[in-house]
Amino acid sequence: MSNNGQLKIGVFICHCGNNIAGKVNVYEVAEFASKLDDVAVAKEYKFMCSDPGQELIKKEIKDHNLNRVIVASCSPLMHEPTFRGATAEGGLNPFYFQMANIREHVSWVTKDPAAATKKAKALISAAVRRVAVHDPLTKKEVPVRPETLIVGAGIAGIHAALTYANSGKKVYLVEKEPSIGGHMSMLDKTFPTLDCSACILTPKMSDIGKHPNIELITWSEVEEISGFVGSFKAKIKKKARFVDVDICNGCGACWENCPTTITPSERIIKKGELVIKTVTKEN
Repeated sequence: MSNNGQLKIGVFICHCGNNIAGKVNVYEVAEFASKLDDVAVAKEYKFMCSDPGQELIKKEIKDHNLNRVIVASCSPLMHEPTFRGATAEGGLNPFYFQMANIREHVSWVTKDPAAATKKAKALISAAVRRVAVHDPLTKKEVPVRPETLIVGAGIAGIHAALTYANSGKKVYLVEKEPSIGGHMSMLDKTFPTLDCSACILTPKMSDIGKHPNIELITWSEVEEISGFVGSFKAKIKKKARFVDVDICNGCGACWENCPTTITPSERIIKKGELVIKTVTKEN
């Protein structure tokens, strides 16, 4: 912080034509802001986002040696980048800027002018306290991994995986069951066309298994997600398979000596609802 550790905050209140000034007494708000702790200057202007408005911010930063800037105007979605840019051009770190939304959050939603003015004062007072603890952040570039993780290999997950993979992206498809297909693989017809479920699903399941951009991880669950946008890390727990998947060719010869038997799924109609049961018997 400059100025021997002393805060010098500049507060700028926008009229936004009549969008704000038609309901909020911006002159009274500017007078209120000027008396807040650590505020060195408080000014109002018709359109803060205009070139003259931005020049006013830059001029006041230099004239009053400001080290924090607040603009009370519209939504940050609308003009936060604009005012951050003006703050940076004035010689400050752009993250020493704080915005108070007194248009969408105050003038547009408050009928009583006195109440609107009071709320605008409260938001600016809060912004003054918040900007005092801002840190001078810096932007940096980090490598982005374009891989995609999809959890669940039902029809939705399968379709999403194929869409991403066909666009050239690497896809990791995680399914908690031993096989993919989800509930749709258990159905005969699909609503409302009554098309054959297997006719739709089976070709997609086959494409998943042979697609070069898809790594299928079945009988597994996602335990943890960490990282940040562009560089996530996923911890995946693979359940025991009891076979060497790198050697197994699916011939089925090992079934004769397998101590565990699984009966076919039982389809039960109960009160109009299809219930699927898979029974596992231990020898």
